[in-house]
Amino acid sequence: MCTSLIQKYNVPGPRYTSYPTVPYWENTFSAAQYLETVKHSFIESPEGISIYIHLPFCESMCTFCGCNKRITKNHAVEDPYIRAVLTEWKMYCRLFETKPIIRELHLGGGTPTFFSAKNLEDLINGIFSYAKKSASCEMSFEGHPNNTTQLHLKKLYDLGFTRVSFGVQDYSAKVQRAIHRIQPFENVQQVTVWAREMGYTSIGHDLVFGLPFQQNEDITDTIQKTLSLMPDRISFYSYAHVPWIKGNGQRGFADADIPKDDAKRKLYETGRSIFEKNGYKEVGMDHFALTGDTLLTSSETGRLHRNFMGYTATKTQLMIGLGVSAIGDSWYGFGQNVKNLEDYYQMLEWDQFPIAKGHILTTEDLKVRTHILNLMCRFETCWEDDAFYFNEVPDILIALREMISDGLIEVTAGGLRITEKGKPFVRNVCMAFDLRLRRSNQDTMLFSMTV
Repeated sequence: MCTSLIQKYNVPGPRYTSYPTVPYWENTFSAAQYLETVKHSFIESPEGISIYIHLPFCESMCTFCGCNKRITKNHAVEDPYIRAVLTEWKMYCRLFETKPIIRELHLGGGTPTFFSAKNLEDLINGIFSYAKKSASCEMSFEGHPNNTTQLHLKKLYDLGFTRVSFGVQDYSAKVQRAIHRIQPFENVQQVTVWAREMGYTSIGHDLVFGLPFQQNEDITDTIQKTLSLMPDRISFYSYAHVPWIKGNGQRGFADADIPKDDAKRKLYETGRSIFEKNGYKEVGMDHFALTGDTLLTSSETGRLHRNFMGYTATKTQLMIGLGVSAIGDSWYGFGQNVKNLEDYYQMLEWDQFPIAKGHILTTEDLKVRTHILNLMCRFETCWEDDAFYFNEVPDILIALREMISDGLIEVTAGGLRITEKGKPFVRNVCMAFDLRLRRSNQDTMLFSMTV
């Protein structure tokens, strides 16, 4: 990767799990407006819906983490939270004229395995007491290797979970101390072996590059240990260093301790080279998968999707977000729950949907969203069809002239394609399409660096 290109294009920019991105939501809507789009989308989704459940509790703070979480060792918080999430779900089910069909369900956090296996069982049984399960339903959860037990894995597998991702980050002792995530390889090995023996069909490991003190040898060692377990898919995320947004949780180290620009990109290129030599194929922006994994299959068949859960093999028009800070997506609108746990409980007690903010998409938003999804999932897009053309397309091509000249983009008849050389800069290409970003005077330092 050319150093000058990295220095040229490495600027703050969105990760595009949505369009418009959260800082550019108009927020002039009411929860009632958003819920109308949810009902409309449900009618248009006979194939089923997705559910994301946010479980925010963690026993300790990891300083690299940007998630909404509540740090506590008090497990008495589990029962009331499960009851609250099920109350919220019942409120959504009252909106629908028929029983919802669930095609995808994901438990995220926080640390979902903070909760006991029994409480997670009660949560899932409660969800399905008001819904049907699609024959092709994919159920997944994020497991912390230090506290995921054999019982967790067995209970969730028996409930229908077939995919699990384990947060690894990095095996270097120095890096682990810096990010406050002390996690021996043996713990990851144990939960991976258990999951495989039980029959989980997709086991993922989440790695992060660009962490404080991380060197090329750290990435190489971490990946070699990972390859000894051969997970079905690997997430290889860029560390998003935005302490001015996330607060003191990302101030456990100095800015100078973090690899930047070409040094950071070299970590990714080192990882990618090792993955590809060992049978993994790159999927989207920051994922790798073995042949046969549903994520790779969906990428190869053009069905890869991206939403607030990241890349997913299952595309549904409607995603319901449950739990504190969770975001729902009706395609026509976004709605995010309150971030404060006490406010979440209070609004549910008042029989109110705990939605704090959101955005109703305009016709222009929907067109731009389609192009950004195409770029993030397939590295190409087309506006030949009038339904996907908008007046700013010529201006976008002008804005992309430098990237075209640098060989990062090829313009096609009625569209464009990102070249192999340009794939590391996909977020930059999306930024040219991001009309709300271009029209706004807001500081782009709200975002992490693009490369």
